[in-house]
Amino acid sequence: MNRQSKSRDEYSVVYWDSSVILSVLFEDAHSKKALVWLGKKGIHLISSLGYAEVCAVISRLKKGKMLSDVFFDAALDTLTSGPFRHLNIQPDRKRIVSLSAKWPLRGADLWHMALVKTLQEQIPGLILLTLDDRMRAAAEGEELTVAP
Repeated sequence: MNRQSKSRDEYSVVYWDSSVILSVLFEDAHSKKALVWLGKKGIHLISSLGYAEVCAVISRLKKGKMLSDVFFDAALDTLTSGPFRHLNIQPDRKRIVSLSAKWPLRGADLWHMALVKTLQEQIPGLILLTLDDRMRAAAEGEELTVAP
């Protein structure tokens, strides 16, 4: 079941996985929706793992000469000092084991999902932003609010 928030204009707490952050930084088919979420009132969370994943992508693009120094610096600045609040926490280990038995997620996605479920205990209305279909299915199965 995919629970929806009462109103998309309400203040919300949103956990961003790296797929959606990259759609904010670089124009793609999902950028329009990602930018709408970026403009919403609320708290925008990014984990240390999400931060590392995005840094790895933008650094690979720069090293591969697909991203100029100026765009690299702009992407890194948005990631570092943009609207995101950076989390330095980890998911509950028992939750990782439990979710791994239920859903066919890759390691990083399992970690993100377990962190969101851990945070959900403290933040019941937490919204997960992801573009990954497996992660979306697992989140919906776990009755998380998922977007975009």
